[in-house]
Amino acid sequence: MESSQVLVEVVRSGFVEGRHRGSIVALAADGSVDWSVGDVEGPFLPRSCNKPIQALALLRAGWDPIDERHLALACASHSGEDFHLAGVREVLAGAGLDESALRTPPDWPLDEAVRDDLIRAGGEKAPALMNCSGKHAAMLAVCVQRGWDTATYRDLEHPLQQLVTETFAELTGEPIAHMAVDGCGLPLLATSLRGLARAFRALATATSGPELRVAEAIRSHPAYVSGSTRDELRLLEAVPGGIGKSGAEASQVFALPDGRAWALKIEDGGGRARPVVMAGALDRSGALSEPGVDADAVRQIGRAPLLGGGHEVGELRPLWDR
Repeated sequence: MESSQVLVEVVRSGFVEGRHRGSIVALAADGSVDWSVGDVEGPFLPRSCNKPIQALALLRAGWDPIDERHLALACASHSGEDFHLAGVREVLAGAGLDESALRTPPDWPLDEAVRDDLIRAGGEKAPALMNCSGKHAAMLAVCVQRGWDTATYRDLEHPLQQLVTETFAELTGEPIAHMAVDGCGLPLLATSLRGLARAFRALATATSGPELRVAEAIRSHPAYVSGSTRDELRLLEAVPGGIGKSGAEASQVFALPDGRAWALKIEDGGGRARPVVMAGALDRSGALSEPGVDADAVRQIGRAPLLGGGHEVGELRPLWDR
């Protein structure tokens, strides 16, 4: 992505003390580009935004979770809360496995309060606590079902990862631009912002098949896709029918059943700018005026106040929509 633009200004006491650059695309209901800012055709690494697409590949491989919460966890960057860990263990137990089968690197819970409680209780990093463990548990369940090797499920040459690659190229409508290694050790596939928005549009508009099942799992169990305190959860709750996912390095995608979709990347990975841009993008596209949408909640998600002496003295201000 070589032509990002300033999307957000950091304004303190009327003075611009910083800026966040990035790119964003908004698709119209028919799938065409409604508007965009920056480079939306060049490749980038969507990180965990790819998880619902990976989950679709698992269903296509024959995985049939007994509980749709488990499918939501396969789409998740979970916070490591008790209900997340219980779900991960249920998926593994259903496949006759335990946590030792996970190839996720040991980590702390993503939620800071949960992490701090664990440390105070004398806990340690663990593979199941890593935010990608729901996806890894589901991949292991598929391997057991299909008779595929469980020790090498992260390898690009593994039949499961080959199916994920095929599914990703199909939904994005683009050849794989680059292959990297994600933080959890799985193959990380690059696409453009337009391709990512196109993929989520396909999930959000599905009326049958595994695509619909992925979308409905996200809609029905949003806390399992993120956590009980995250802005992702608040956005999914505020916009009925919407599906979405954020990823590391400040990427995010969101799509509606009517076919509209948005995908963004903040160039410097500044996570504080991500919800500001997404909330502003939904507002610019008129999505906040739709029946049932809690527009005030979305706008609150997009607020990032700056404090001075314990009082609000500034904010992160969207610049791209002027």
